Amino acid sequence: MHTTLAFADDPAPAPANVVVVTGSRTEHLSFDLPASIDVIGAEQIGAAQPRVNLSEALAAVPGLVAQNRQNYAQDLQISSRGFGARSAFGVRGVRLIADGVPATMPDGQGQAATFDLDLAERIEVLRGPFSALYGNHSGGVIQMFTREPKGAPEVELNVSAGSYGSRKTDLNASGIAGGIGYLLDASRFDTDGYRNHSAATRDQAYAKLSFTPSSTSRLVLTAGGLLQIDTQDPLGVSWATWQRDPRAGEIDTTDTQTPQRTFAERYNTRKSIDYQQLGVSWDQRFGADRLRVTAYVGNRRVVQFQSFSQGFQAPASHSGGVVDFERDFHGIDANWTMSRPLFDGTLRTTAGIEAGASSDDRKGYENFIGSEFGVQGRLRRDEQDEVTNLDPYAQFEWERGPWVLSAGLRHSRVDFEVDDRFLANGNDSGSVSYRHTTPLLGLLYKVNTGLNVYASAARGFETPTLNEVFYSGSGNGFNYNLAPAQSTHLEFGVKAMPLDAVRINAAAFQVKTSDELVVDSSSGGRTSYRNASATLRQGLELSLDADWRRNWNGRLALSVLRAMYDEGFGNVLAGSRLPGVPNASLYGEFGWKDDAGRYGAALETIANSKLYPDDANQANPAPGYAIANLRVQAQQQLGAWRVKEYARVNNLFDRDYIGSVIVGDSNRRYYEAAPGRNWVLGASMQYRF
Repeated sequence: MHTTLAFADDPAPAPANVVVVTGSRTEHLSFDLPASIDVIGAEQIGAAQPRVNLSEALAAVPGLVAQNRQNYAQDLQISSRGFGARSAFGVRGVRLIADGVPATMPDGQGQAATFDLDLAERIEVLRGPFSALYGNHSGGVIQMFTREPKGAPEVELNVSAGSYGSRKTDLNASGIAGGIGYLLDASRFDTDGYRNHSAATRDQAYAKLSFTPSSTSRLVLTAGGLLQIDTQDPLGVSWATWQRDPRAGEIDTTDTQTPQRTFAERYNTRKSIDYQQLGVSWDQRFGADRLRVTAYVGNRRVVQFQSFSQGFQAPASHSGGVVDFERDFHGIDANWTMSRPLFDGTLRTTAGIEAGASSDDRKGYENFIGSEFGVQGRLRRDEQDEVTNLDPYAQFEWERGPWVLSAGLRHSRVDFEVDDRFLANGNDSGSVSYRHTTPLLGLLYKVNTGLNVYASAARGFETPTLNEVFYSGSGNGFNYNLAPAQSTHLEFGVKAMPLDAVRINAAAFQVKTSDELVVDSSSGGRTSYRNASATLRQGLELSLDADWRRNWNGRLALSVLRAMYDEGFGNVLAGSRLPGVPNASLYGEFGWKDDAGRYGAALETIANSKLYPDDANQANPAPGYAIANLRVQAQQQLGAWRVKEYARVNNLFDRDYIGSVIVGDSNRRYYEAAPGRNWVLGASMQYRF
């Protein structure tokens, strides 16, 4: 059975016909999968949005919190059922995949900015026990698929502009020529930034070529790139600074030469990223069986200038305030799927192996020369860091009548190796290896054509990321003693379609984790970690999608999460809430469109409860908030031209709120403010030959 792909121009499929591959690794109706999985279609991804940040599209997914830090040097903050909330930068605890190619490295750290949303056909978001079958750092899985080229060639230009000097231009082309499908895209995004010292320019490109050598085979080539030069880092601020001025940076009170200068300005904190990736995917069918092989290779270069106070005297083991590394990475995922009759039912089996490797040539420098800060100084670090993983896995699904039984097993091995070449402060060379076997069991019962109930259970684990083993709490070199966090996941869910155009998903879950990795200390971009005691996550998720009378639609996503330390440690008492995790979050949408689909409008609301920035819950929590957004759009068909326009106003009532926090910051500069009322206007022109 081939995947049925939906395009932005096509009507949205009925809820029962949404096909997913995440979770089962084969095409599957999401309604019949015993897992919490949501699909965000092209229409929703581009719903009057500039398609700059993945958080624009993920707001409507229950159990997922995607926060825009207003800091393009540190990427988004994404957590799934609390996993990943403490990430100081990038995405960890949640696995990212684009067109079958991981955007998460073997150590578990990923970058959402590499997703090209301009070409996205759908995004599948998997949560709960089934996520564990994706291995290390799979507290959730976010998988993006770009659209498939079809029909005659077409070219499209998109432009948008908005508050704080934000501008984006995107040009893409697609079609089929000589039997080869092609999809090409290039974009530039600029912003002056909402927060002090947060300007950014992002250039992005993506290409996809698809070939069909035979009626039973398919070859897809992908290439992508991301370039950000001197993206400014505004850093976090204290509670007092946020109350005084949400847009302001934290004043460096030790700066006697320029008393009102912020840390970010004094050290000119910034980050440059140069990223390229190539991927190839081969799909071959042998009757009812199928072979899939995906391989990829890439390179990532990062130079980052961090901040330290003037009075800070770096110990001999300190790596300095400038991070400079070049990473080469590659990997492969090969699996075989077959379907056979068994005991009056059907058994579908997938067996495969996934392997990946990353190699960092990493250097560190002081970020000052004499009295001048924010410049590259003396070498303080020089090393080669290697991380590899090797994961064989197998998944089974047996279906008979109304019963669907799922099972899976994955064995993960993750190896870290460090070759220290800067020996003036001692030799930090060493290695550490982590191994874990992840089992899964799920059962679904089809009560009737409009009601399914299911239960599932799994074991999961998270190794420290490479950045998390860089420092020990004392600052004396690498922390090879960190243990992986291990978790047990349980979930019970209901999927219902009481009416043709109404779908309801509800899930209750519990996750118990031992050796949870937590921040030990964090200052100036340098963070060390430790293993804490046991944690407990219990929650409820509800999503509702409804269309009625052809013109009206509604969407609701509600999450309630009790995430706490089940045992105390240090000054953290049992019962303390996990930092960076709200107790409750809500997304609501009420929309309208005319019969011909030429005009539309929608009112959105987003709400989150308060969240603590520290493990002990002693700092001021970021207050809960609720905001409203309004969007309108229109489109016209003029011969071969299709023209679209949209307008959006976010934070309609101009609320002041904190959008995200930096968990565990030792200087108590935890808070990252979100914008007040802001707007964006956009238009596109598409020509079909």
